[in-house]
Amino acid sequence: MRTEGDLIKINDWLLPLSWIYGSIVRFRNWLFDIGLKKSRDFSIPVISVGNITVGGSGKTPHVEYLIRLLHDKVKIAVLSRGYKRKSHGYVLADENTEMSDIGDEPFQMHQKFSDIYVAVDAKRVRGINNLQSNEETKDVDVVLLDDAFQHRYVKPGINILLVDYHRLIIYDKMLPAGRLREPLSGKSRADIVIITKCPKDLKPMEFRVLTKAMDLYPFQKLYFTCIDYDTLKGVFTGNELKDPKDYHVLLLTGIASPKQMEHDLKPMVKEMKSLSFGDHHRFKNKDVDRINEAFEALPEPRIIITTEKDAVRLREAEGLYESVKESMYELPIKVSFMLDQEDNFNEKIISYVRKNSRNSILAKRKDEHKSEDCNHSGNRSRTISFRNN
Repeated sequence: MRTEGDLIKINDWLLPLSWIYGSIVRFRNWLFDIGLKKSRDFSIPVISVGNITVGGSGKTPHVEYLIRLLHDKVKIAVLSRGYKRKSHGYVLADENTEMSDIGDEPFQMHQKFSDIYVAVDAKRVRGINNLQSNEETKDVDVVLLDDAFQHRYVKPGINILLVDYHRLIIYDKMLPAGRLREPLSGKSRADIVIITKCPKDLKPMEFRVLTKAMDLYPFQKLYFTCIDYDTLKGVFTGNELKDPKDYHVLLLTGIASPKQMEHDLKPMVKEMKSLSFGDHHRFKNKDVDRINEAFEALPEPRIIITTEKDAVRLREAEGLYESVKESMYELPIKVSFMLDQEDNFNEKIISYVRKNSRNSILAKRKDEHKSEDCNHSGNRSRTISFRNN
């Protein structure tokens, strides 16, 4: 069984540079803490999902979990910076938006959830202001900030910090020696900490050890999630493949941490070979040639399995063999809460939105029980904070 922190590698010879980088980040955080740099709060509920490490910790599936939790109750907007997009400034996705306009992860959510707003802006304060003021999006009830834990110009009502079980921040070091983007003390800003990608067979003692090791404040709530894989779906055909156990598989990834996926899939297939590219990789002609060749080298029957995020970029790649397209499947993932924590987490999120979003369905139900001449505190300017609820 793989263990917590098993993917952490520290380059000790780079530790002096990590100290310099850490000092710069600490100084920046100190400027925010004393108010010389300003954090803006909003009258609309804002939930941030992010991490303090370089690499994947499961942000997109956790944002999608929040979307599924709230989309029947409120009007949702997801705001991301749109990493590696070709556009600039604020962009609101519509039916004509292409992946290069907003980035692969926002485009993935835009395709999967047609009834929410998806926008990108490197300046999150400007992005939220646009969502609230623009005619087409002013009915938004809650903003989900994707990958914004370090973006301190916005003060979210709920700050969710994701920590990869296999890259626990308590064992890591600052960049460039390790993978931390800011010192471990940054976790104190989180209202909720989620240890992600946990093995499903964790024992009660291991949960207790992890809880103690994370050393959180009393106001912080710790949750554990694991990955669930859905049915394989053809990237180009749309066909479903329920069981890949008889296939030789090429696992094709362009994500930060493919090791967990490799580990999970190996027992589920006949044979597996991996072809990995960098996170958010744009597939060029030479990459397509490598994919074609790697697939042709596999014995029959054979398929390619890739991630949803990679599928978004692979659909735009040119030169893939028809046999490759016909045999390429994306593997949707979802997150599940462990230790029967799901109801508790859901209630915390819904309660926060209910108490602070007067335009939401939840708030309207609450207001139905009040007299018409009641003075609503929501009409006054105030700071919305999860810690105050």
